[in-house]
Amino acid sequence: MRWTLFFVVLWSIKAQESLGVVAARHELERVEQQIAEGALPPAKIAEAQQNLDDALDEAVLEHTLYGHVEEFTETEATQMLAAATRRVDRQQKKVNRINQLIAADLVPPSERTDLERELSSREDALQQANKVAALVREIAAMAHSEAEAAPGLAEEKTSGNHLIEPQELKALTLAFEKHFSEPFPVSARGMTAVHRALGLDHTGRVDVAVNPDSAEGIWLREYLDAKAIPYYAFRTAIAGKATAPHIHIGPGSTRLL
Repeated sequence: MRWTLFFVVLWSIKAQESLGVVAARHELERVEQQIAEGALPPAKIAEAQQNLDDALDEAVLEHTLYGHVEEFTETEATQMLAAATRRVDRQQKKVNRINQLIAADLVPPSERTDLERELSSREDALQQANKVAALVREIAAMAHSEAEAAPGLAEEKTSGNHLIEPQELKALTLAFEKHFSEPFPVSARGMTAVHRALGLDHTGRVDVAVNPDSAEGIWLREYLDAKAIPYYAFRTAIAGKATAPHIHIGPGSTRLL
């Protein structure tokens, strides 16, 4: 029974791995076996391990960069950014090596085309990861400011427990974008992993990344006042984190039980 449970757990762990990770792990095991048999030089283990590390980092990006930003935390955002950076660094080393071989007339210049194309793709992913990580930090800063709000730091302009309905949010979004000719900067719609980690129930609430005293913030507050939609205007920032001033649409977030 104990061994059966062990293999069930092992299978569960493997099942959570991406196909790329599974393939790279199997290749590493094959290389280790062939090295042990003397069929491959020991130096091959480094290349196989690097391929596994690269597949693991790609799996991190699949979970975060290509997922929903509301579903992961600051820690996962940091891991995402680190993974994207490592993938760029690994590919850059490959390009550097091929350039050295080309300079020594050992391989034709055409050999680096695919490597450079892959490097460009990874650099694009790193840029996107930076943007996503910044948004996660923004959400976290806003959530922290709501969790730590003290008298005088937030201004409730309209009382009540009304949660903005989807059709109301759609109307607000269209009105904002028509007035300012720019996207409505919603940073958190409903519950996020960050709010959950802080023990805050943000269900049905919406955070908008505008300073309450900016032109956009003033317009938004006037709109919400006219519609009798409750909101909080936060004017605080968290040093070293991100810009926290924002408008929280809906009643204050409650503590999770």
